[in-house]
Amino acid sequence: MVLSTVLMLAAGLGTAGPVNAETIPQGGPTATAAVGQEEKDLRTECAAHPEANTRKGWVKSRFETCVHQPVHLKLMDKERRLRGELWFDLWILGFSYDGSRRVDYTSSIENIRTKAVAGENPATWKIEQNFSHTINASASGPNPQMTKPAVTTRSENIAQWTAKPLWQLNYTSPDTGKLDPVNTQVVSGMITLDMRVSSPTAVPWTDPVMAYSSVRFDYAGPTAGKYKGTVFTEARVELVMSLKDPAVDQSARHILDAQQLPERTFPSWAGKTVPGATEPLHRLIDKDKQEKNREKAIATCNDVWGDYKGTTLQCDEYPFASTKEGAAAPGDRFSARLIDGTDNETGGRKLNEMFTLNRILDGDAFYVKITP
Repeated sequence: MVLSTVLMLAAGLGTAGPVNAETIPQGGPTATAAVGQEEKDLRTECAAHPEANTRKGWVKSRFETCVHQPVHLKLMDKERRLRGELWFDLWILGFSYDGSRRVDYTSSIENIRTKAVAGENPATWKIEQNFSHTINASASGPNPQMTKPAVTTRSENIAQWTAKPLWQLNYTSPDTGKLDPVNTQVVSGMITLDMRVSSPTAVPWTDPVMAYSSVRFDYAGPTAGKYKGTVFTEARVELVMSLKDPAVDQSARHILDAQQLPERTFPSWAGKTVPGATEPLHRLIDKDKQEKNREKAIATCNDVWGDYKGTTLQCDEYPFASTKEGAAAPGDRFSARLIDGTDNETGGRKLNEMFTLNRILDGDAFYVKITP
């Protein structure tokens, strides 16, 4: 839902008295909060993505997210008479960490402008932000916990927001301090911003979900890279390979053929489809199940190309053996092909690197993209 459209403090805009023609800028149209370089870089990218103007915002990666909503409110009294108008930019920059069970947010209200009817004083208007969190117990491990910041609410007048447009919050999750193969100490949660604008003469406006952020803390160990970390779970993760990369050009060609020309790959059957491009794949950690995927793919290679022992060729399978959609999954929605062994092994290393760089745990979704 795009939020740059008009938001009213009372339903329905009736006939109101004349609005004072003077628009009072608070901080000026180019005012920005004082942020660090990492935040400046994210803001620059964020401004170019329309998704940022939504409640979820633009989720750049598993470790960066942002919201940028231009907001316009009309303040109405109980008789639906216009008391004034308020404009501001809402920014929220989020950073999670590979190596720490922590997520940080910088929230700001900038470029505030007001327009009031005669007798109305915008100095009395207040803008309130309140952050809260919930935990999804069904998607978490035993005894999931999140620690909220000491301060989660800020309610101030326009002058105060103008003088100090940003504030920062960090959420953490406690852990046992050691790796447990049975319990990866996953805590899946959501952090939500609700907002309120009030005036002594107007009906308060509230939005209970102005913005939200889905996060996950884990202590999964080396299978995810660093021993512990936090990610934004709604990020789209992609393994990207290029047809022009000589190190993996055969792997890339095999994947592209399986995605775009599945009926021409083996096993071949009418109506065959192979996931990974628009339908996600999901990581598989179980070594025994991975081996079953490899065995079925190798059986296909042997059936089609015969005995290739003693050559430099290897049986490449897609979807990968380390996915739940691998060759042993129901439906035969896979492809097996002989390719150069070095190419195949390099492709496997790229896959594992993608897993660890993005903290992809068992069952996590990802996509595969082949570029020219």
